[in-house]
Amino acid sequence: MILHQAHTRGHANHGWLNSHHTFSFASYHNPERVHFGVLRVLNDDWIAGGMGFGKHPHDNMEIVTIPLTGALEHQDSMGNKEVLHAGEVQAMSAGTGVFHSEYNAKSDEACTLLQIWLFPEERNVTPQYGQRYYDSDAVKREWHAVVNPMGKGDGLGIHQQAWFNLTRISAGTRRDYACKRAENGVYFFVIEGAISVDSQALGTRDAAGVWGQESYAVTATEDAYVLAIDLPLQLPRMG
Repeated sequence: MILHQAHTRGHANHGWLNSHHTFSFASYHNPERVHFGVLRVLNDDWIAGGMGFGKHPHDNMEIVTIPLTGALEHQDSMGNKEVLHAGEVQAMSAGTGVFHSEYNAKSDEACTLLQIWLFPEERNVTPQYGQRYYDSDAVKREWHAVVNPMGKGDGLGIHQQAWFNLTRISAGTRRDYACKRAENGVYFFVIEGAISVDSQALGTRDAAGVWGQESYAVTATEDAYVLAIDLPLQLPRMG
C-alpha cells in the first residue's frame, strides 16, 4: 500500500484557481509522486466564477473529469462545446492531439472538480470525447463503474484497461471492492467522509494505492463518497 494523505499533496493557489496535486504537476515536483501505475495526474481544482483554462493542447493521454460542484464549460478542436455539471463524468482521449478550453460556466459561483490523467495503452489513437450523467442510485448501492475500457461496460470508454468506480457508503457499512483484473491495482481516493481500506484509515481527500489482492475491505467510518480507480500497474510500452 502507498498512502497519500491530503495534507501531503502539492498546492498552487493562483487566486482564480486553487489546485491540489496528488502527483507531480506544473511547478510541483516530487520524485516519489510521479505516478501510480498508469495514473499520472490527479488534480483537485477550485475555479472561481467565470474563470478557467484557455485553449491548450494535449496528446497521448486519457483525461477524465469529475465535477463535484457547479458547472464547467468545455470546448475542443473536435467541435465539441458542452457544459459539464456535477453528477456527470467526462472522458477524453487526446490521442494524436487535441486543443481544448475549460471555464467555469457560472460567473457568480465557484466550481470544483477532479481532473485525472492516465497513460493510454496505445499511442496516437483518434481523439474522442464523451460525457454522461451517472446513475446516482447505483452509486449508493454498489461500486458503480462510470468509466471503463473501450467496449467493456456501460460507462464512458477510454483507451486503457482501467475502471473508474464511484460509491457512496453510509457510516458503519462495509462494501468490499473486487479487482477487475488480477494484474491491476486500485487507487482509492476519498472525495468526502472517512473510510478504512484493509484497516488503513483514510479521511477526506486522502488516498491509498493498493495491489496484490483480489479484493479489499472498505468500511465507512463516516458517510463517505469514494472514487476507486482500478488500473494497470505496469506502464505501457510507448516506443
